[in-house]
Formats: sequence, structure tokens, C-alpha cells
Amino acid sequence: MDYFMLKSKIHRATMTAVEPDYEGSIEIDKDLIQAAKLLPYEQVHVWNITNGERLTTYVIEVEAGSGRICLNGAAAHRARPGDKVIIASFVSLDESELQKHKPEVVLVDESNRQITAEEKLEPKRQAC
Repeated sequence: MDYFMLKSKIHRATMTAVEPDYEGSIEIDKDLIQAAKLLPYEQVHVWNITNGERLTTYVIEVEAGSGRICLNGAAAHRARPGDKVIIASFVSLDESELQKHKPEVVLVDESNRQITAEEKLEPKRQAC
């Protein structure tokens, strides 16, 4: 039996641009691609925390250190610059691989620079 498991995710990235006049994909800073162990043209899910939209596309590598996260093509209509997103990839594993599997989780700051869990600031929650 195979299991479909989280491979990696970039958590709470900030959308820096949207480009509807492009054929499709999501542009991601090369540093983040490497940290998340993604590959150019790899399928990813994009979950928009800000508006609840969800979509599937593929990775386009852009300049390292740019902090760029940009949805292209029709998907660009599902986000705006400033939106918070989660970018996730998945892998199929058999039972023998499950015990040693650990997803790569990349946390980022407001500028899409990788940070540690200790540096991460939780959003302030208001009392109900």
C-alpha cells in the first residue's frame, strides 16, 4: 500500500506579485526552493491563508535572495500581493518508508527569508 505524505512546505510566505499575463506556475526564490527540497517544475499546492483559495501548479525558480513569490496565469486571480500562503509538495511512500520520513518545513519572515522556529513570531490572537 502507498501513502500520500507531505514532502515539504514553505509556511506563511508572502505573495510579492501576481502576473495574470503569463502561461502559469508559481515563481519561488531559489533559496526557498532549495530549503524546501523542491525542484523546478515540481507540482505544488498553494493554499492562500488570506482568502481561503487553493490551487495546484508547478514551481518556477527565480533569483536567489529575491524573496519573490509570484503566481502566474489564471492562478494570479486567486491571490494579491501581501497575501499569506502555504506552498506544499507531497510524495508517495510505501509502508517501509513511513518510519524514516520527515517532511521539510520552511518557515519564513515577512520578506520571505528563511527563519528558525525560535525566530517565528506567532500572529497575535484577540480574545473572543
